[in-house]
Amino acid sequence: MKRFLKDIWKNKAWLLMVLPGTIWLLIFSYLPMFGQVLAFKNFKISPGGFIQSLINSEWVGFDNFKFLFDSGDAFRITRNTVIYNLIFIVLGLVAAVFVAIVLSQIANKRLGKLYQTGMLFPHFLSWVIVSYFVFSFLSADKGMINSMLMAFGIEPVQWYSEAKYWPFILVFMNVWKGVGYGSIVYLAAIVGIDKSYYEAATIDGASKWQQIKNITIPLLVPLMIVLTIMAIGGIFRSDFGLFYQVPRNSAILYPVTDVIDTYIYKGLMNMGNIGMSTAAGLYQSVVGFVLIMITNYVVKKIDPEYGLF
Repeated sequence: MKRFLKDIWKNKAWLLMVLPGTIWLLIFSYLPMFGQVLAFKNFKISPGGFIQSLINSEWVGFDNFKFLFDSGDAFRITRNTVIYNLIFIVLGLVAAVFVAIVLSQIANKRLGKLYQTGMLFPHFLSWVIVSYFVFSFLSADKGMINSMLMAFGIEPVQWYSEAKYWPFILVFMNVWKGVGYGSIVYLAAIVGIDKSYYEAATIDGASKWQQIKNITIPLLVPLMIVLTIMAIGGIFRSDFGLFYQVPRNSAILYPVTDVIDTYIYKGLMNMGNIGMSTAAGLYQSVVGFVLIMITNYVVKKIDPEYGLF
C-alpha cells in the first residue's frame, strides 16, 4: 500500500492531467451502463423519479429483443449499418493514406499546410450545416445540380424521393468530411519515418513511387491494422448526423438510410419505447465488442506484433 501511494504521489502531475478525461469517461461511459437493465424491462414512469420507475417496472426478460427482431427492422438496420461501415472503413483507410502520402510529398511546406487545413476544415462542420449545403445542391426546385441538368435539357431528379442515389451520396459525404482528419495520424507517422531509409533508396536509384511502395506503405501497415481493428469495433455504430440530417429524415429513403442509431432515436422520439431502444443499443454494443475481439484474435494469429492487445 505504501508503494502504491508513493507511486501516486510520484506521478501526481500526470494523474492530474488525465483526471478530467477519467471523470468524463466514468460519468458518460461507465455510469450509464447500469441503465442497460432497461433492455429487460417494460419501463413505465411512476412517481418517485427515474430510479423508482426503474425498480417498479415489470421484468420482461428478452421480450424487447423478440419485438425488435420480430418486427423485421433488425435485419434492415443491421444490414445498412454493417455494409455502410465496411465501405467507410475501406474507403476511409485508402483515402486517408493516399492524402497523407500526397501531403508528405509536397515540397513547399507552407502550401502543404494550406492544403492540410483546407482538407481538415470539413471535419469541424456540423452535419446540420452540411445537410443544408447538400440540400442547396439537391433541392428539387432550385438545387444547383437540377439547375445544371435543366440547362442541358435533362429532366430534374427528385433526389429526396429516389433511394437508389443515396448510398453513393452518403459514402461520398462521409469520405469528404473525414478524409482530412483521418490523414493526420498517417501524416504524423510518415513524418516520423527515419529519413535515412529514403536517402539510401535515392542512392540506389529508387523513384518516388518505389520509395512509397517499399518504404512508406510497409512502415504504415502496423498503424493501419491497429486503426482498422478499432474501426471494426465500432462497425455497429453509425454517424447519427450523416444518416439522419443529410437525408433530412425522409421516410421514403429509410430502406437505404435507416441504421441502428437512427432506429433507436426514432424508437424513443416516435414510439417512446425505451425498453426496445435500450435493447437495440445493447445489441449494438455486444456485437461490436465481439467483432473487435474476433478481429484482434485473427490479426494476432497472423502476426502477434500487429495485435491491439
